[in-house]
Amino acid sequence: MEAVTAHVLLVENDSQLAQLIAQELGCEGYKVNLIEDGISGLLAARQTNPDLIIVTWTLLGLSCAEFCHRLRSTYNCVPIIVLTHEGQVYERIMGLNAGASDCLSKPFVLEELIARVRAHLRQGAKEAYLLQFEQLVLNQKARQVYYGHQEIELTAKEFDLLEYFMRHPNQVLTRVQILDHVWGYENFASSNVIEVYIRYLRIKLEAQSATQLIHTVRGVGYVLRN
Repeated sequence: MEAVTAHVLLVENDSQLAQLIAQELGCEGYKVNLIEDGISGLLAARQTNPDLIIVTWTLLGLSCAEFCHRLRSTYNCVPIIVLTHEGQVYERIMGLNAGASDCLSKPFVLEELIARVRAHLRQGAKEAYLLQFEQLVLNQKARQVYYGHQEIELTAKEFDLLEYFMRHPNQVLTRVQILDHVWGYENFASSNVIEVYIRYLRIKLEAQSATQLIHTVRGVGYVLRN
């Protein structure tokens, strides 16, 4: 979503270049979070949900390829622009194969980087209705679910339940939270409606996935994780 409030995470250990990029992004109206190392950048990406990430190939503490791979392996489909070295084709290939959306070689003109940021944010706005967790994709607009290229047919309530999980991946959701958000009430603790629909979802998801995606956390609730 391209707007003055769009949040860009910049992971760059060249402080001079980082300040130049951050200043230019700020002038364009973007909120910028500047991080210097890969581990902290990965943590920030997971905690702050940026609209776009710019990351240098020469990360400290974590390789750029691993950074991209870890984000993609945990559902995150945020656009990632990798800043590579001039003439290093293998860096671009490795970055794209690891999950990067785009690559730009150093040295570059700041105006080109800004143009690419705008383009990816515009594309992100078009895809804002898509939720993804690993190979599982949920289209909120069309109310369709796919695992890879295979469509999974769900009832209306099964879809609502899966959508709630996919909005909160890797987060344990309690019975009260699920009842409140999916069924619209809280005081129904004796009902087994959640267990019934979780079983329905598991059967349909596991018919396509080799691993269980919705896990029970005894005494607490359920979580969507790999």
